[in-house]
Amino acid sequence: MQQHLQELANIARGIHGIHWLSQSGAMGLAMQSFRVHKQNPVTCCQKRLQYMGEASREAHGQVQAVIMDLHKDSLIKPPYQPMADAELKACLSRLLFSWLSALQGGIVVGLIMWFWLVAFIIQMIRICDAGLSCSLQSRSVSENLYKEGDVIIGGLFPVHVESPEFDHAFTHIQHRSRCQGVDLRSYRWLKTMIFTVEEINQDPILLPNVTLGYLVADTCLAEGTTLSAALTLVTGQEETVSGAECNGAPMVPVIIGDARSSASIVVADTLGVFDIPMVSYFASCACLSDSRRFHSFMRTVPSDAFQAKAMARLLRLLDWTWVGVVAGDDEYGKSGSQLLLKELEGTGVCVDYVEVIPKSHSHSRIRRIVERIQSSTAHVVVTFAIGPDLEVVFKEMEVQNVTNRQWIATEAWSTSIQYSVPASIPLLAGTIGFALRRADIQGLGAFLAQLSPVKQPNEAFVKDVWEEIFGCSLAQDWQPSSKTPKCTGSENVEKHGRIYTDVSQLRVTYNVYKAVYAIANAIHNMMTCQPGRGLFEDGECPDVTRIKPRQLLHYLNAVNFTTPVGELVYFEDNGEPSASYDIMNWHVDESGAVNFVQVGQFDAAKGPGQELNINLEKVIWGGGWADQVPVSVCSASCYPGTRKAAQKGKPVCCFDCLPCAAGEISNMTDSTKCMRCPERFWSNNERTRCIPKVVEFLSLQDTMGIVLTVLSVTGATLTTTVLAAFFRHRDTPLVRANNSELSFLLLVSLTLCFLCALVFIGQPAPWNCMLRHTLFGVSFVICIACVLSKTVVVLVAFRATLPGSNLMQYFGPIQQRAGIFLCTLVQVVICLLWLLLAPPLPTESAGSELGARVILQCTVGSVVGFVLVLGYIGLLAVVCFLLAFFARKLPDNFNEAKFITFSMLIFCAVWIAFVPAYVSSPGKYTVAVEIFAILASSYGLLLCIFTPKCYIILLKPQKNTKKNMMVR
Repeated sequence: MQQHLQELANIARGIHGIHWLSQSGAMGLAMQSFRVHKQNPVTCCQKRLQYMGEASREAHGQVQAVIMDLHKDSLIKPPYQPMADAELKACLSRLLFSWLSALQGGIVVGLIMWFWLVAFIIQMIRICDAGLSCSLQSRSVSENLYKEGDVIIGGLFPVHVESPEFDHAFTHIQHRSRCQGVDLRSYRWLKTMIFTVEEINQDPILLPNVTLGYLVADTCLAEGTTLSAALTLVTGQEETVSGAECNGAPMVPVIIGDARSSASIVVADTLGVFDIPMVSYFASCACLSDSRRFHSFMRTVPSDAFQAKAMARLLRLLDWTWVGVVAGDDEYGKSGSQLLLKELEGTGVCVDYVEVIPKSHSHSRIRRIVERIQSSTAHVVVTFAIGPDLEVVFKEMEVQNVTNRQWIATEAWSTSIQYSVPASIPLLAGTIGFALRRADIQGLGAFLAQLSPVKQPNEAFVKDVWEEIFGCSLAQDWQPSSKTPKCTGSENVEKHGRIYTDVSQLRVTYNVYKAVYAIANAIHNMMTCQPGRGLFEDGECPDVTRIKPRQLLHYLNAVNFTTPVGELVYFEDNGEPSASYDIMNWHVDESGAVNFVQVGQFDAAKGPGQELNINLEKVIWGGGWADQVPVSVCSASCYPGTRKAAQKGKPVCCFDCLPCAAGEISNMTDSTKCMRCPERFWSNNERTRCIPKVVEFLSLQDTMGIVLTVLSVTGATLTTTVLAAFFRHRDTPLVRANNSELSFLLLVSLTLCFLCALVFIGQPAPWNCMLRHTLFGVSFVICIACVLSKTVVVLVAFRATLPGSNLMQYFGPIQQRAGIFLCTLVQVVICLLWLLLAPPLPTESAGSELGARVILQCTVGSVVGFVLVLGYIGLLAVVCFLLAFFARKLPDNFNEAKFITFSMLIFCAVWIAFVPAYVSSPGKYTVAVEIFAILASSYGLLLCIFTPKCYIILLKPQKNTKKNMMVR
């Protein structure tokens, strides 16, 4: 027999695709699966074929430790009938084809599978021919409660939280040991199932002629004990089962549980092969939504996919862009945290750390996790872990006095009063959590209060639960020296029942309630099925003489009913209910008690953007923030006028705020880029909006414009005054000796030079742009021509006094006028050509180098024309300067060549300095430089030439005589 079991173990390892499975564990899996199957070898082979297609595509790593604990389960020898050779060959061919297709070319592994399959078929024939009975090899570790009934409903509840250590070497049979640590909340769930079964049994409408029974087992919060308990529920615990008893449906056709996602995956993977339905009340892992892999799994709790989405919406709503995540080292924690991270992608929320709580609860690891939470700048911590895992973290945080964190709780502990003890209040006050829908179950509180070790002395779990509630001992060998007091058994459980009797937050409890009613309604629909209206082919009704799991599974998927509470319950295509969460907030009253206050709701049935609804005014925030919404960001928001610049090597939520460049703006908070202003606009000083650029030109309102205008008018007035003085004293020797006609013409032209500066001041227009340079050029040419003529006359006059000289006849008044006219005519021709070919016109200058200014100025039009005008003036000035320089030593009383020399020297110096100043001056200062050059040179001519004459005419009239003029 041992040889047969060894070979079957090898086959089980190959069939289930778990090549790392221990020999003893595989033997248990093979025997259990064969016994529950209760079908002929052909059907069994076909079932393996169907399952292998799934196993080849699904990872079963999470059940490794669980399967290795199966050595303590029943190893039952299946009595099968011999199968026909044709059927054997057909099944073998199909099995081989299935494996080879799944392996996709793995030749070596394919050969190994081939030998396994051949051994499997041969051993099946040998065992089927033997017709042996089955015997129980070991019993389940966990305790259970049983009540007889027409239909037995199984239940899995983690009443204890510490499972015993197993001998994974499988060298000997391990004796029965007990689980430790009672979870009062889970025990309340178990009692709720019993309460619901009894309530249904008393219902005259629902299952009127059927009595429901139950078989509930403790899972001890471990995968190994959970699977062992599940197999115990469906296979029974009889010491010996004959071959005839192996036929038919299992003892328990449906199981309620488990509470944990990891354990539910293991059980669903195992029992799903046999289509045994499971209805979980708290396993929320999104991975269980895979209806192909977990086709027999349903649940009354929403998938964590919705909870992750709700959390992401909440974080984004509250602008918490820098958070930490603490997850459990199980499917619930790992899957939930991964879903949350996926939901946060692209939302602007970043995760500073993801810490995983080890199942070993290693103190060093827990301390490191708390230190990471404390050192982080993220003030918001999102949790995805079950209560027992978080409890060790909370205790360590109490030790390290970390209280400045805002906690986001999942439905696993958001309304659990066992964490609202006085020591945890500073840490957890203000916690925001997502909770399952709450309901009031009539009569449950009174039923829970019936717990009594006196009335129920032999009932499983009662002793442990009572000791946990009251902190005392019911041990028969209790001694006065014991650390715990002795229980009387008459303690008031209703008053001091703590979380066990707390029916104010029935959420998971209500899920258990709904699960039982769902099964009852499915069985009721099976019982009341009318021929032709069934769920099977041609409306066939199920065989209700003994409920078969596969048939019950069909009716569970189609169930649709209203609970006594008034909620409509149904399962969607993937066996899940619609998702709805209450958003809870932990309020602490004056007495220090924690109240769970609903502040919002998340309903996935509502449209996008409408799912989350929260009243922030009712929220009391955690972490010491009181009435202010906590701030949890890596970098403070960038205000308008700045942009975000990512910090190298850090998440996108960590950034620097850089001011926008000139001419660019950002008018939103946390802008990622700055926008350039339109062409005629510029950014304000704050870089928050675009304002029209300042149109800049030299105007009469500018200080500089006013100063230049005053200088221009003053120069023109002074010149006019000199002209009037000369005209009044035109008959005096001084005026006549200095060629009064040229002096008058020179003063008139100087007046025009002073006045032409006014044309440069004001907003440029086509007319004044063309008038500026032409008036300036012609006026200065007349001035220089007059000065040149005077200089020539002086030189010729002194040369004419020499014997035999007859030069003066060539430099008479007519010749002087003709010379001035010709010189002026040349300039006029240049100006006319300039205006006709490329006239100066107004233009706007705008660019980043000018900033917020638009400069209006006159372009020269033709650079050649502008250079010719200035160059011609400069040529005449140089010639005049040279002639005056040659005449500087003539008699002082009559000679004005010295003054002309000084005036021309100033004139040339001014215009030489003008060129670089004009080129380098920006905007309106260019015009100002040109005006300054005009005024400076005009003042130089006026003062140097006419000041000495006015001095004599007005202040020294006694020197204004012909005799004085003739003195040498």
